[in-house]
Amino acid sequence: MTAFNPSHGPRVASLPFLALLAGGCSIGFAAILVRLSETGPVASAFWRTAIAAPLLWAWAWQSAARQPGRSGRLPGAALWAAGLFFAADLGVWHWSIAWTSVANATLLANLAPIWVTLAGVVFFRQRVSPLFLVGMTAAIGGMFVLVGPNFAAGGTPLMGDALGAITALFYAGYMLSIKSARDSGVSTARLMAWSTTITALALLPAALLSDQPFMPADARGWAVLVALALVTQVVGQGLIAYAFAHLSAALSSVSLLIQPVTAAVFAWILLGEAIGPAQAIGGLVVLAGIWMARRAGG
Repeated sequence: MTAFNPSHGPRVASLPFLALLAGGCSIGFAAILVRLSETGPVASAFWRTAIAAPLLWAWAWQSAARQPGRSGRLPGAALWAAGLFFAADLGVWHWSIAWTSVANATLLANLAPIWVTLAGVVFFRQRVSPLFLVGMTAAIGGMFVLVGPNFAAGGTPLMGDALGAITALFYAGYMLSIKSARDSGVSTARLMAWSTTITALALLPAALLSDQPFMPADARGWAVLVALALVTQVVGQGLIAYAFAHLSAALSSVSLLIQPVTAAVFAWILLGEAIGPAQAIGGLVVLAGIWMARRAGG
């Protein structure tokens, strides 16, 4: 099984790789939009998927109508696993954003490449090239430099950081699940429609039972949730699901480390959070690590 091999060859398809990076940049808005939301953390995660689901089903039905013989297999275990892992990922991560800094939450959630690569080595007995390991280490190291100054700030709740670290495990499970679903023949449109619906259904009871606002108070609140659904779920996760059919899970997970870079840039532009020299260097190191991982043939 070569699906999880991060070193199976020197060539990486350019279009899927660019789609992956674009998806990572899109979901870089997520933490900022969650902070702007008027609902509770789990409720914002629910609305993100609930608003996106009808649009994704329209896409799936349109795709099936255009290509009736190429709709892909019916949803299987990997598809359900993707939805449930993503529900756990969003629910836990949104609480992490509420309890710790956006930078810390984004950093810790994006440690998933470590778990994805370890899963490939331990469970699938895949060999990892030295250049890929260097690229992954550089990208993760640069990510720590990028958000490192935020760890010096006092008062960061330990629980929020712990939830961010747990999010990385769920995120890794989600990435491996969507890779497995795509490799088994599930189309991008059906994968996104089914997994997003499963995620929304799993999050609904938790959102209703949570002692946090479930509905936004005004039109601005709804606009934030619609933006969260469209930018991060429909566009961001849709591009990522497409790319996972053409790239290894290990390379994909490392490349998605572009999220903290874009999140820092968006926070600077939209929220006025300054980027210092060390953070700029960290962002460049992340990009260099992604480039090395791609050169390794992920």
